[in-house]
Amino acid sequence: MILVTGGLGYIGSHTVVELLQTGNDVLVVDNLTNSSLEVLDGIERASGKRPLFECLSLNDKMDVKYLFNNYEEIEGVIHFAAFKAVGESISEPLKYYDNNIGSLVNVLQYVDRLNLEIPFIFSSSCTVYGEPDSLPITEESPTKKASSPYGNTKQIGEEILFDAVRSNSNLSVIVLRYFNPIGAHKSMEIGELPLGTPQNLVPFMTQTAMGMHKRLTVFGDDYPTRDGTCVRDYVHVVDLAKAHIVALQRLVGKKNEQNYEVFNLGSGTGKTVLEIISDFKKVSKVNLKYKMGPRRQGDVIEAYADVTKANSVLGWKAQFNVKQAIRSAWKWERKIRNKN
Repeated sequence: MILVTGGLGYIGSHTVVELLQTGNDVLVVDNLTNSSLEVLDGIERASGKRPLFECLSLNDKMDVKYLFNNYEEIEGVIHFAAFKAVGESISEPLKYYDNNIGSLVNVLQYVDRLNLEIPFIFSSSCTVYGEPDSLPITEESPTKKASSPYGNTKQIGEEILFDAVRSNSNLSVIVLRYFNPIGAHKSMEIGELPLGTPQNLVPFMTQTAMGMHKRLTVFGDDYPTRDGTCVRDYVHVVDLAKAHIVALQRLVGKKNEQNYEVFNLGSGTGKTVLEIISDFKKVSKVNLKYKMGPRRQGDVIEAYADVTKANSVLGWKAQFNVKQAIRSAWKWERKIRNKN
C-alpha cells in the first residue's frame, strides 16, 4: 500500500489516479484544508477505483501515530502535504513553517521509529534554486536563499530528508523538483480547483475568462526578458503524476544509485506570462482581459528546467505540450462551471 499525503490536492489527486491505474493499493491522507472531499469521488470516476481515505492532520503526532499503527501494510510514501502559495507564505510565514516542516518531520519520525524499509518520494519545487545564475536549471545548479517562506520550507524539507537518509540506511528518497504544473486529467473528473482567489496564473486566467474576475493582473512588465514579463516552465500535471510512478518503481526495484536522489520535472522550455496569455486566447477563442501591474514580491525573473537527468536516468519525459495543457485546463474550468 502506498501512502499519499495531501492526496486530494491538485498534483496529489492526479498521482493517486496514476497509482490506482497501475495496480497499486493507495491510502490517501488529507486534512481538507486546501482541498475537498468531492475530489475523492473524482479520483474514483477517473480511475475506476476508490482509494482508502483518512481525514487527519499530519501536524498532530497522535494522528500520525494512529495512521502508522492502523496501516502496517504501508510500503511507500509520496509526500505532498504542504501549503503552496508563495504570496500567502510571505504574509503568513509561521503558518507555512508549522505546517510544511512539522508534517514532514512527524511522518519521518514514525518511519524511523518503526525502522521501516520504505521508499519516500518528496514533492519539492524549483523555488529552491532562487534566481538562477544560468539557464536552463540543472540538478547541479546551486540552491540559494529562497525568495519566499514557501520556497524555504522546500529547501528545509530537502535538508531534513538528506540528514534522515544519512542516519537511516533503510530510508531511500527521491526528491522531485517541480516547475509549473498546469492542466487537468483527460477524464475531466479532477483538475486544479483552488479555494479562494487563485495564486497561480492558469487558474486565474481561466476564471477570468469565465467572468469570475474583471481582469487578470500581470505582475511586472519591466523584467529583462523578451517581452518584459516573467518566464516559467509549464508542465502538464498528468506528466508530473506519471513521474511519481516511475520514481516509485525505481526505489521499489532498488535501481537507485544512491539513497537520496534529486530530479527536475519540467518541459525543458520557458514561456513568458504574455506568451501563455496568447496561447490561451488561441486555444479558447476568448479575448482575455488583463492589465499590467507592479512586480510581485517573491517572483524570480526566469526559470526553466534542464530535464536531461529525468529523461536519461528515470526514463521520464513530458508528453504534453503547453497548448494541450492549457486546453485541458480551459475544458476543466468550463466543466466545473457547468458550461459547454
